[in-house]
Amino acid sequence: MLWGPGRRAVYIFQRDARNVTRCYGECAKAWPPVFTKGRPVAGARTRASLLGTIRRRGGRRQVTYAGRPLYYYVNEGPGEVRCHNVDLNGGLWWVVGPGGKRRP
Repeated sequence: MLWGPGRRAVYIFQRDARNVTRCYGECAKAWPPVFTKGRPVAGARTRASLLGTIRRRGGRRQVTYAGRPLYYYVNEGPGEVRCHNVDLNGGLWWVVGPGGKRRP
Protein backbone atom coordinates (compact mmCIF):
# COMPACT_ATOMS: atom_id res chain seq x y z
CA MET A 1 0.00 0.00 0.00
CA LEU A 2 1.01 3.62 -0.35
CA TRP A 3 2.08 5.84 2.52
CA GLY A 4 2.28 9.62 2.64
CA PRO A 5 4.78 11.78 4.48
CA GLY A 6 5.12 10.84 8.13
CA ARG A 7 4.10 7.26 7.24
CA ARG A 8 0.40 8.15 7.05
CA ALA A 9 -1.89 5.76 5.17
CA VAL A 10 -3.22 7.14 1.88
CA TYR A 11 -6.82 6.47 0.79
CA ILE A 12 -9.03 6.73 -2.30
CA PHE A 13 -12.78 7.43 -2.25
CA GLN A 14 -15.37 5.32 -4.09
CA ARG A 15 -17.41 8.37 -5.17
CA ASP A 16 -14.51 10.19 -6.84
CA ALA A 17 -14.04 9.99 -10.60
CA ARG A 18 -10.80 10.12 -12.54
CA ASN A 19 -9.18 13.47 -11.68
CA VAL A 20 -12.40 14.65 -9.96
CA THR A 21 -12.92 14.92 -6.20
CA ARG A 22 -16.33 14.78 -4.58
CA CYS A 23 -15.08 15.15 -1.00
CA TYR A 24 -15.72 18.67 0.32
CA GLY A 25 -17.12 20.18 3.52
CA GLU A 26 -17.59 17.68 6.35
CA CYS A 27 -16.11 14.94 4.19
CA ALA A 28 -12.85 16.88 3.73
CA LYS A 29 -12.68 17.53 7.49
CA ALA A 30 -12.72 13.79 8.19
CA TRP A 31 -10.65 12.94 5.10
CA PRO A 32 -8.10 15.72 4.54
CA PRO A 33 -6.85 15.78 0.96
CA VAL A 34 -3.18 15.10 0.31
CA PHE A 35 -2.01 18.55 -0.81
CA THR A 36 1.16 19.63 -2.57
CA LYS A 37 2.63 22.99 -3.49
CA GLY A 38 4.81 21.61 -6.27
CA ARG A 39 5.24 18.35 -8.09
CA PRO A 40 4.46 15.33 -5.92
CA VAL A 41 7.51 13.24 -5.03
CA ALA A 42 7.40 9.45 -5.35
CA GLY A 43 8.30 7.51 -2.24
CA ALA A 44 9.23 3.85 -1.86
CA ARG A 45 7.04 1.49 -3.92
CA THR A 46 5.37 4.49 -5.61
CA ARG A 47 5.41 4.84 -9.39
CA ALA A 48 6.33 8.43 -10.24
CA SER A 49 4.55 8.08 -13.60
CA LEU A 50 1.21 7.58 -11.78
CA LEU A 51 1.51 10.72 -9.63
CA GLY A 52 -0.36 13.86 -10.63
CA THR A 53 -2.44 16.70 -9.23
CA ILE A 54 -5.86 18.26 -9.59
CA ARG A 55 -6.94 21.75 -8.61
CA ARG A 56 -9.63 21.81 -5.92
CA ARG A 57 -12.16 24.55 -5.27
CA GLY A 58 -10.19 27.37 -3.73
CA GLY A 59 -7.16 26.62 -5.90
CA ARG A 60 -5.12 24.19 -3.77
CA ARG A 61 -3.52 21.26 -5.55
CA GLN A 62 -4.48 17.75 -4.43
CA VAL A 63 -2.23 14.81 -5.21
CA THR A 64 -3.63 12.04 -7.42
CA TYR A 65 -2.36 8.55 -8.09
CA ALA A 66 -3.44 6.84 -11.31
CA GLY A 67 -5.97 9.68 -11.59
CA ARG A 68 -7.52 9.01 -8.17
CA PRO A 69 -7.50 11.90 -5.67
CA LEU A 70 -5.68 10.95 -2.45
CA TYR A 71 -6.69 11.53 1.18
CA TYR A 72 -5.63 10.84 4.76
CA TYR A 73 -8.00 9.88 7.58
CA VAL A 74 -7.99 12.52 10.32
CA ASN A 75 -8.10 10.02 13.23
CA GLU A 76 -5.07 7.98 12.16
CA GLY A 77 -1.49 8.39 13.21
CA PRO A 78 1.74 7.17 11.62
CA GLY A 79 1.59 3.53 10.54
CA GLU A 80 -2.12 3.13 11.35
CA VAL A 81 -4.78 1.81 8.96
CA ARG A 82 -8.25 2.01 10.55
CA CYS A 83 -10.58 2.81 7.68
CA HIS A 84 -9.83 0.46 4.80
CA ASN A 85 -13.04 -0.73 3.11
CA VAL A 86 -15.16 1.43 5.44
CA ASP A 87 -18.35 3.23 4.37
CA LEU A 88 -18.12 6.83 5.64
CA ASN A 89 -19.19 10.22 4.26
CA GLY A 90 -21.32 8.72 1.51
CA GLY A 91 -19.06 6.03 0.11
CA LEU A 92 -16.37 3.43 0.65
CA TRP A 93 -12.76 4.33 1.42
CA TRP A 94 -9.83 2.14 0.47
CA VAL A 95 -6.09 2.18 0.94
CA VAL A 96 -4.36 2.32 -2.41
CA GLY A 97 -1.77 -0.12 -3.73
CA PRO A 98 1.37 0.65 -5.74
CA GLY A 99 -0.49 0.03 -9.02
CA GLY A 100 -3.10 2.68 -8.21
CA LYS A 101 -5.98 0.33 -7.42
CA ARG A 102 -7.66 -0.27 -4.09
CA ARG A 103 -6.20 -2.97 -1.91
CA PRO A 104 -8.31 -6.08 -1.25
